Amino acid sequence: MQIQDLPYSDPGLPDARSGPRFLWWLARNQLGGQFASFAWGLLHFASVSALPFCVGIAVQAVVDRSGSRLALAGGLLALVCAGNAVGDTFLHRAAVTNWITAAARVQQLLARKAARLGSALTRRVAAGEVVAVSTGDVEKIGWFVEAVSRFTAAAVTVVLVCVALVVYQPALGAVVAVGLPVLAVAVLPLLPRATRRADLQREKAGRATELASDTVAGLRVLRGIGGEELFLDRYRRASQEVRRAAVRSARMWSLISAIQVLLPGLLLIAVVWYGVRLAREGRVTVGELVTVYSSVMVLTYPLRNFEEIAMAYSFSRPSARRAARVLSLERATDTAGTGADGLPAGELYDPETGLLAPAGLLTAVVCGDPDAAGRLAERLGGHPAHPAEKGTSVLLGGVPLDDLPLDSARAAVLVQDKDPVLLSGSLRELFDVPASGEVSAAEALAAAQCADVLAALTQGSLDAADPMDARITERGRSLSGGQRQRLALARSLVTDPEVLVLDEPTSAVDSHTEARIAQGVRDLRAGRTTVVFTSSPLLLDRADRVVLVHEGEVAAVGRHRELVRTEPRYGAVVSRETAAETASRDVDARAALHGRDTDADVPRGRDTGTDAPRGRGTGTDAPRAPDMNDDGALRVVLAEIEESA
Repeated sequence: MQIQDLPYSDPGLPDARSGPRFLWWLARNQLGGQFASFAWGLLHFASVSALPFCVGIAVQAVVDRSGSRLALAGGLLALVCAGNAVGDTFLHRAAVTNWITAAARVQQLLARKAARLGSALTRRVAAGEVVAVSTGDVEKIGWFVEAVSRFTAAAVTVVLVCVALVVYQPALGAVVAVGLPVLAVAVLPLLPRATRRADLQREKAGRATELASDTVAGLRVLRGIGGEELFLDRYRRASQEVRRAAVRSARMWSLISAIQVLLPGLLLIAVVWYGVRLAREGRVTVGELVTVYSSVMVLTYPLRNFEEIAMAYSFSRPSARRAARVLSLERATDTAGTGADGLPAGELYDPETGLLAPAGLLTAVVCGDPDAAGRLAERLGGHPAHPAEKGTSVLLGGVPLDDLPLDSARAAVLVQDKDPVLLSGSLRELFDVPASGEVSAAEALAAAQCADVLAALTQGSLDAADPMDARITERGRSLSGGQRQRLALARSLVTDPEVLVLDEPTSAVDSHTEARIAQGVRDLRAGRTTVVFTSSPLLLDRADRVVLVHEGEVAAVGRHRELVRTEPRYGAVVSRETAAETASRDVDARAALHGRDTDADVPRGRDTGTDAPRGRGTGTDAPRAPDMNDDGALRVVLAEIEESA
């Protein structure tokens, strides 16, 4: 696997039973890269370790005044230096590749898990821990996976050099062969304490990150209640705890590093002292003494990898444990309350607000706060608008959406927000979405009143004989706001989900079109559960059930005409009008009674190019003339006029 081949087409199924198992799984899945790094590392370390032998041969050749052996030593030095250069270059290349690819694999695994868990992730794992795993932890995990192959190459090199020294000069070689293992294991008693301090530092850093994430998420609320300084003080204390823990951990690692410097120095002293004695006795030559001495000095270089692998494992183990914890999370697959296709079926219920959408009915939701309505619509789809938003999961047929496989939850409930996006391409490609197959594109377009949209697209695409082959520009910029909105609605209708949630689906169309869309959606979605967030009387009057959500909870339930008469808060949200606006609507209604359609020439919203969408009943909404083709809506308006008079 090379860096240019990233991302992985399939990062694999990780062994997330524990942190060490996860690290071992990562290493096994990069055997090709690990072998390449090991081979180049062995060439590099062996070349470095061979230098003392070449120097020893050269020194002895000078002592013996042998030109041929001196030339041989020069040739060996050139060969060893070339091997050192090539090995070092490709070892670095392979090591960086292993590091980046391992980190990328972990990131892909985490991203896939986050996509599958959805909002359930932040309910099961602290937000700070998720941030820590997806940022710094992946680098530490990649560091350990990369360091394993270099450590293996260094360990093999040390063993080979010890064997070579024993064969080359048994007396001095035996001292080195005994001393090097002592150097390698001398720091082992300190590693548990260093690991505990490193774990404590990571734990405190995760808590500080979580505190910072929660503070930022609730900053607006904190400012409102004057609690900024309180939380800032808490974060300062947490950050200072992280600093102190990091200092204590660094002290332990500095002690380990000092030991790694001290012990090789003591070994060098022992080798020189013993070697000088042997040289005086004539048991070793000058060249052999130089070779053994130089070998001990050079071997401190591969021995550093013993310290590095210990540090890498100590730092990556808590990171791997956190990653394994996230990757081991699964959504429950309880199928109670599912339909014949395996998807949940039944009523949609939000325990947080008390909103209930009975199965098979068209439920309209009126909410005075547009932001709250948007968050509620997102929550009904099983994915809250803000990652930090937590609470009880929405139930579909008694099954929590968070406990379902994410693809099942998305297939069961579809949410169309108030600003849907249209991608560039043909109209046929626009409707190429996962669907039940029971609703055709023609039926969805007819229900969404898209005849004029098809005509406009066909006229703009001269080479498109079939309207479905007409091209849509990027984000549908060539269409008006109402045309884009209707195409998006038709796309949602084609999918034919068990539950369809529409957030202000007709805010940018005129009253006549809105009335026809309301009837078309009602007819096409018959027998299916549909939830519409709207404040339009035309849509509300056709709903089987209207729910008023006030201050985060259900305040009233009934039919539109009943709520208009009996619930003042409902009437305030739906009408949002002053006495002057009421008089203006009175004029429009009376003119309509004489056969004049005051709305035909002045359509509402973005369809006219005025960029004035209605919204959800905000105070700036312009009053709309009723659809005179709808006797029910006209009677409601006249009843309101009589009451105001």
